Amino acid sequence: MELGKHERDILKGRKGEGMKKALEILIILAEIHNAKRLIPITSAQISGVSYKTIGDAGLEFLKDMAEAEIKVNTPSTLNPAGVDFTSELKFPEDFVEKQREIIDTYTKMGVLPSCTCTPYYAGNMPRMGDHIAWAESSAVIYANSVLGAMTNRESALSALSAALVGKVPDYGLHMKENRAPTLLVEVEYPIISEADYAALGYHIGQNYEGIPYFRIRKKPRSEDLKTLGAALATGQVSMFHYHNITPEASYYHIDKIEKVELGQKEVSEAYEKLNSTEDVDIIAVGCPHAGISEILDVIKADPKREVWVFTSKNLKELFRDRIDNENIKLIADTCMVVSPLEKMGIKSIGVNSAKAAFYSMNLSNLKVKFDSLENLLRD
Repeated sequence: MELGKHERDILKGRKGEGMKKALEILIILAEIHNAKRLIPITSAQISGVSYKTIGDAGLEFLKDMAEAEIKVNTPSTLNPAGVDFTSELKFPEDFVEKQREIIDTYTKMGVLPSCTCTPYYAGNMPRMGDHIAWAESSAVIYANSVLGAMTNRESALSALSAALVGKVPDYGLHMKENRAPTLLVEVEYPIISEADYAALGYHIGQNYEGIPYFRIRKKPRSEDLKTLGAALATGQVSMFHYHNITPEASYYHIDKIEKVELGQKEVSEAYEKLNSTEDVDIIAVGCPHAGISEILDVIKADPKREVWVFTSKNLKELFRDRIDNENIKLIADTCMVVSPLEKMGIKSIGVNSAKAAFYSMNLSNLKVKFDSLENLLRD
């Protein structure tokens, strides 16, 4: 590998053992993927934040890194944690204590405790062509596809290492030749709701790999692209193109790639797989974290049942005094997937996100009703 003087000094231990460990992780990753060099990044987004997902072992590893007194070398933000420290919701006390330790440890290393899976709503907005090191799967696919930034789907460990060193191995989606579409998806079914986008993305994500190129009659909102991407990312998809919409879609000829036609049958099958109940304890919105228009959709619906809206802390603050419906709970810093809902008396949830449905059933063992927000709030 090509290493500069700074990297050679790190490997000699001149920048501390923690930094040396971080660079060694990146070099191993580079060797696995035959990367010839490390390239600078403009930002990092780090997963492995919720105590629910990393546990005591992850916390101890982070403490060891922080005790080495190392700091990140690029602007870095955190993925959602497991609790909202300012919420009136009753999170388990032992969980809250461990979660606070995790956040404090990342903060000691200079990571901004934004705790959101939509960093582009919270100041971490890369420009087209920027190389970044992001770990959250829904943020990775949004950055690559909608923003035109360049990132692989990093692990919690590799994203933290990249944040500390300020570089990533040059392979995968950092290389333009690897960003071309590999599957043309012709959608014949009339896409109506955000849940239709989610069901479509879930079907493709679970059944295909590579980079899909969508031809859909409906013009999407940015929120629809976010929802589609998050659903695709439940599989191994880290980038997509959308005809006449996403910034790199016009770069490629699609006449010679594999083609698949999707209709009502495939979308209906996805709905069926994402549903396991009709009765729910709460409706949970915001996977990925809800943006302004999605929060407004909930407010305008004036729900008659309890709705938990997961969002970033800056949007929670923005809407704090604008909600007079007691059924709407704005929750920041966490989400229905990585918070301990199963320990809070919640056994079933209604969601309009395929990602939330998939992980709530498989990670938290919750019963799920998956449908559009309009239908969920109407029931």
